[in-house]
Amino acid sequence: MKFDPVLLAPRMGPMRAAGLWRDETINAHLQKALRNCPDKIAVIAYRSNDGNPVRLSYREIDSRTERVARSLIALGIGYGDVVTYQLPNWWEFIVLALACARIGAVSNPVMPIFRQHELRFMLNFGESKIFIVPREYRGFDYEAMARGMLPDLPHLKHLVIVGGDGDDSFARQLMRDDLPPLTTPALYPDDVGLLMYTSGTTGEPKGVMHTSNTLLSGLHAYTGRMELSEDEVILGASPLAHLTGYGYLAMLPIVLNATTVLQDIWNAKRALEIARMEKVTFSMAAATFVADLCLAAENGETPALSFRKFNCAGAPIPPVVIERADRLLGLRVSSAWGMTENGAVTITEPSRAHEKSGCSDGRPVTGMEVKVVDVNRQPLRTGETGELLVRGASLFGGYLKRPQLNNTDTDGWFDTGDLAFIDAEGYIRITGRSKDVVIRGGENIPVVEIENLLYKHPAIATVAVVGFPDERFGEKVCAFVALKPNCRFTFEDMTAYLTGLQLTRQYFPERLEALEQMPQTASGKLQKFKLREMAKTFGDTL
Repeated sequence: MKFDPVLLAPRMGPMRAAGLWRDETINAHLQKALRNCPDKIAVIAYRSNDGNPVRLSYREIDSRTERVARSLIALGIGYGDVVTYQLPNWWEFIVLALACARIGAVSNPVMPIFRQHELRFMLNFGESKIFIVPREYRGFDYEAMARGMLPDLPHLKHLVIVGGDGDDSFARQLMRDDLPPLTTPALYPDDVGLLMYTSGTTGEPKGVMHTSNTLLSGLHAYTGRMELSEDEVILGASPLAHLTGYGYLAMLPIVLNATTVLQDIWNAKRALEIARMEKVTFSMAAATFVADLCLAAENGETPALSFRKFNCAGAPIPPVVIERADRLLGLRVSSAWGMTENGAVTITEPSRAHEKSGCSDGRPVTGMEVKVVDVNRQPLRTGETGELLVRGASLFGGYLKRPQLNNTDTDGWFDTGDLAFIDAEGYIRITGRSKDVVIRGGENIPVVEIENLLYKHPAIATVAVVGFPDERFGEKVCAFVALKPNCRFTFEDMTAYLTGLQLTRQYFPERLEALEQMPQTASGKLQKFKLREMAKTFGDTL
C-alpha cells in the first residue's frame, strides 16, 4: 500500500529540534517494560459473557505479540500492509496493534458498530489484506457478515475469526508457535502506523494517517497535563477503535508501563464493580459515561475510592455532570477537545477541573497551538467566536489518497471545522461547528452520507439531517424530509430502508419530520440553521 502523508515533511525539522518528535515507536516502550517490570500486569480484559478476566503481564503480552507478528508474516502480511480489525475492547485488539508495529504493518481498527455499507468502502479504500472479526459480539454474527462481503473485497487475502473454531480462527491463524524469528523491519517513527477512518462532511469516511511521532508526541503531552504515571490503573471502556480508545486507553498505558483494564460492553454498574476490584485510578471517555456512572451511584452502587480522575472529550461537559461526579463519586472530571486528526489538543489540568471544565474545553498541550480566526483568516480578540485552527506535533500526516481534503494552509494551520473562542487565560470553548456534523455520544454521525442515502428513496424530494439536544447523548439525529406529491414515508419506512442498505444502526436518525416545504433562501438554498432551531425543541418533547 502506498501512503501519502504529505503533512509530515514540513514539520520534521522543527518538531525534532524542539524535542517533540522523539523518533520512538510503541515497540521501545514495550521493551522498556520488559526490562523494568516484565511481570507487572499490563492488561486485564473483562468480557461480559465471562466472569473471569484475562490477566496478562508485560512478558505475556510480548509473547503473544511475537506469535501474532510471526503469524502475520507467515500469511504474507508485512511492512506497509494494512491490517483491519473490527474488535471490541478485548486483549486481542492490543496485541494486534503491537504486532503490526513489530512488523511495520499499518493498524486499521474499525468500530464494531460498522456494517457492510461502511466496511466495504473502508476495506477496499485501504486495500486491506487481512480482516479480523469476532465470531459473535452483542448478539450479532460478524463472521457471517464478513463472509458475505468477501466477493466484494478484491484486495483481501485472509479472514480471521476471533472465537472461531475453524482453520481461519484467531488461535490457528495468528497464534502459531512453530514459526521462525522475525527478520523483517519494524515500524519506523515516520512510517504511517495507524489508519483510522473518521466521518466528516464529504459523504464518505476519510482515512486519517498517523505515525508514531504524531501519535506519541500527543500521548507524552497528555501524560504531563493529566499528571499520569506508571502507577495508573486505567479503565478502558470507551471503544478502542476510536482514537480516544486506541491512543489513550490502549497505547498510553504501555507508554507509561501502567495497567489497562478493558470492559467490552458498557455498563456503569459493572464499571464501578470493576473499578473497585482492580483499584482503577483514571479513565477517558465521553461525558455520557460519567453521567451513567453518576446514575449508578445514585442507584446505590458503591464508588471506587481509588478512582479519582476522568478526562472527558467528544462534546462539552455539562457543569451539572461535573458537580455530580465530584459529589457522588469523588471523581475530578477534566475537559478536553480533540479530533481523530490530532488527538487531544486542549485539556484542563486536574488541579483546575472544578473551576474550568464546565466553562472551557481546556488549554493547548505542549507541542500544539490553537488560534481563532474570522472568515478572512484574521485572528480574533479574546472572547470573540470564530473558526478554530490548530497546528503542531500531533497533527496527522493527511488523509489517505485525498490530499486535497487535508485543509491546512501554507503555515501548517489545520481548519478543524469547529467554532470557538479563547478566554483571557488561553482556554478554549467550543461553541458550535462550521462543518455539517452531528456528534451523538461522542460518535461523529456522517450527515452527508445519510442524506445521500435518503435522497435515493423514491418518495423523498428533499432531505436534511440535523442534530437535536439530548440530555444523555448530547445530540441525537433528526431527518427532515419534503416528500414528492402523493408519496408517503414514515419513520418505520425510513428504518426499514436504511436497514436494507446495511447502514450502521447507530447512524439511523432517531426522529423523522416531514415538512410540506423546506426553509430556503430566495435563491433556493436550504436553510439548515432554521431546521436546527426547530430541532432544538425536540429534546423537551421526546
